[in-house]
Amino acid sequence: MAVLRRLTQARRSTTARTALAGEAAAEAAEAALRAEPATAATTAAPQEQPTAPQEQTPAADRPAKTPKAPAGNHTPERDDPRAAAFFDCDNTILRGAAIFYLGVGLYRRGFLTRRDIARFAWQQAWFRLHGAEDPDHMADAQHTALGLVAGKRTADLEAICEEVFEEVVAEKIWPGTRALVQMHLDAGQRVWLVTAAPLEVARVIARRLGMTGALGTVAEARGGLYTGRLVGELLHGPAKAAAVRALARRERLDLDRCAAYSDSANDIPMLSLVGHPYVVNPDGALRRHARAQGWRVRDFRTGRKAARVGLPAAAALGVAAGAAAAGVALHRRRHA
Repeated sequence: MAVLRRLTQARRSTTARTALAGEAAAEAAEAALRAEPATAATTAAPQEQPTAPQEQTPAADRPAKTPKAPAGNHTPERDDPRAAAFFDCDNTILRGAAIFYLGVGLYRRGFLTRRDIARFAWQQAWFRLHGAEDPDHMADAQHTALGLVAGKRTADLEAICEEVFEEVVAEKIWPGTRALVQMHLDAGQRVWLVTAAPLEVARVIARRLGMTGALGTVAEARGGLYTGRLVGELLHGPAKAAAVRALARRERLDLDRCAAYSDSANDIPMLSLVGHPYVVNPDGALRRHARAQGWRVRDFRTGRKAARVGLPAAAALGVAAGAAAAGVALHRRRHA
């Protein structure tokens, strides 16, 4: 990470920052696997220990009965060491946005005021209405968020994420997508969460689902403290594709044999990398693209339209707003 940190401090092009964010996410994911060799081994070879994925996820955090995967899915080749699956988070695995639930959890714990949560809700509503990111809004929110977490301990944010998602994740998961995750795990494949949410949030969700690991936005840290900078940029859009490509290179995956799942047109770059792209609970733009490309579409929203229940394009600003909320929480916790 030392090289990445030095590069982050330099002025770099958008393409370079995107590549840097992807490499940082892949490096962090591999570091997590090295830190937990037993978990990595059981996830990579579940045919030898068939109960391993369930052991990683406490019973309280799993649905009582895992539903069957929808008919018409491709059948993952069993025990293929070069195949994996990549899942987006917001509105693909979770109903809504992970960062929103983090904000609500912080509010319930007294870390945020009603004004904080109202501002956060307004930011989410703006994205749902417009369905596209405003660069100025994103830059402002990101600058504010990173300033708030600067100098705070990484362990504090990790602890907060654990507390919040312990009680949230199970009831907010789309059962149909959960079945798809399990389908790949049962085939002995590695399964990765890929999200613009902070890496600390992503890891908790991935662990609750028994997934191999997570690719998320990496905030720079030194000596266990946040510096107030990102490594590269948000893991969003092309940066997600860069992270998947970097991880595939490190893990010797054949992307033509891999699958990817997402609800958002922002993830077309990631979906286009793999041989088995899936569209889950899609926004309008992604649905149209999927039809044109002949991609499989899975909608678990019981007939409700994407514009009513989705959070189109909310990930980028949601991450920044959520990070700001976390920064406020960390500040109050340290000074309580």
